Amino acid sequence: MKKLIAAFAALAAFSAQAESLSVAATAVPHAEILEFVKPTLAKEGVELEIKVFTDYVQPNVQVAEKRLDANFFQHQPYLDEFNKGRKTDLVSVASVHVEPFGAYSSKIKTLKDLPEGANVAIPNDATNGGRALLLLQKAGVITLKPEAGILATPKDIVENPKNIKVRELEAATLPRVLTQVDLALINTNYALEAKLNPTKDALAIEGSESPYANILVTRSDNKDSDAVQKLAKALHSDDVKAFINDKYKGAVVPAF
Repeated sequence: MKKLIAAFAALAAFSAQAESLSVAATAVPHAEILEFVKPTLAKEGVELEIKVFTDYVQPNVQVAEKRLDANFFQHQPYLDEFNKGRKTDLVSVASVHVEPFGAYSSKIKTLKDLPEGANVAIPNDATNGGRALLLLQKAGVITLKPEAGILATPKDIVENPKNIKVRELEAATLPRVLTQVDLALINTNYALEAKLNPTKDALAIEGSESPYANILVTRSDNKDSDAVQKLAKALHSDDVKAFINDKYKGAVVPAF
């Protein structure tokens, strides 16, 4: 009985010392990667609470409003645009992985078969929409104004040989409309959730040199906290690199 009491006392002492860290994430692959490092953080006295979201807005809003400590779902261009538009002060702590952006279709097998006047769906947020258009340009479907850059919009299309019609939709809905359009440009996290294999199913895909690394994000007043720094270190471990390579097989690639 004394040993049992001592064990409970030790557990209670550990629980009292453990620091809680709440992190918003989209389900795949971000929450999966966080679940992988959760035991490591527990050994270091950090209790990781993972909150799964299906959109790209609330994770930033809730961190900015101090309802959550950090998030893991976005790349730097998206964060920059969000901070600018929302007057927030969120910062990157660590670059973790790249999700090569892809173009998918349930109607054609190659972009050469894209029909005249094709309906093409892209994300409706500025950075991912521009990213989609740049991929279409790289694939030879359209040509953009030279100065358009990563924030390109459909208005920046200067050559459109097949007269495609670009539809801007919420990123999370794109896999669900795949059968209703000729082509959809889909973020890899949503593609994976929809059981699409980017390395096999994408008709066009970014290379591993993509500048859109997904990052761990928090508030500027929280970036140097012990718990956040422990999470950043865990996400940059060799074990995480091996986990990403083994589980996603090129659909997600380490950025460190």
